[in-house]
Amino acid sequence: MSQVTCRIIDATIEPSEVLKMVPHGSHGAENIFLGYVRDINLGKRVTAVAYDAFAPLAVKVFTSICEEARLKWGDDLKFYIVHRTGHLKVGEISIAIAVSSRHRDESYLASRYVLEEIKTRAPIWKKEFYENGETDWVRGHALCGHADRSAAACRGHVHPHGH
Repeated sequence: MSQVTCRIIDATIEPSEVLKMVPHGSHGAENIFLGYVRDINLGKRVTAVAYDAFAPLAVKVFTSICEEARLKWGDDLKFYIVHRTGHLKVGEISIAIAVSSRHRDESYLASRYVLEEIKTRAPIWKKEFYENGETDWVRGHALCGHADRSAAACRGHVHPHGH
């Protein structure tokens, strides 16, 4: 299996499938991040979200970000990223990121880096649907500047949502 596998799908993301994607005999750590659709954002009750993506470019961006992480934390890291498109209900998984590494620190750091960079650079758009019938395109991390800046600098200020 490749060191980096990235996908955009329009079907349910199954955590059990994600778990199978990055094990490596010489790795002692595997970090799995699952991003779920939340029920409240900025005080509004969310009923669903819709994700749209330019899939070919998104996969290239995901792959590039993983390669950057491999340069920072070790070329033997393994990655699996899958992002869902389409209409998702509250509680459904929108993104899964799996990283395996020799030691836990590398997988934690690489996973966080990949997620923050995806939010900044990937051609993915998110529309929220609210209980009151309104909808809104949610602003992304790009409004906060490049992800090299601390995610905490954006949290609760310009970037109001999780992925």
